[in-house]
Amino acid sequence: MTNLEKYTNVFAEIFGISEKQIEKLKYQDIKQWDSVGHMTLIAKLEETFDIMMDTEDIIGLSSFEKGKEIMAKYGIEIK
Repeated sequence: MTNLEKYTNVFAEIFGISEKQIEKLKYQDIKQWDSVGHMTLIAKLEETFDIMMDTEDIIGLSSFEKGKEIMAKYGIEIK
């Protein structure tokens, strides 16, 4: 499984949405991505990719696309 597939699967699993909805997804676009959903997402990303994200990055992960940039800071290429 590629990093993109893993990354996309985390969003799909946490928010219960289809992959088609994910690509342009932004924080609070859907009711599931509230503050609790956000922290659940962060925890699952950290677990999946075996990283510990900085507070700045946790707060900055405001969209599916922005998350790709943040993951690159931890040496995880999402393509």
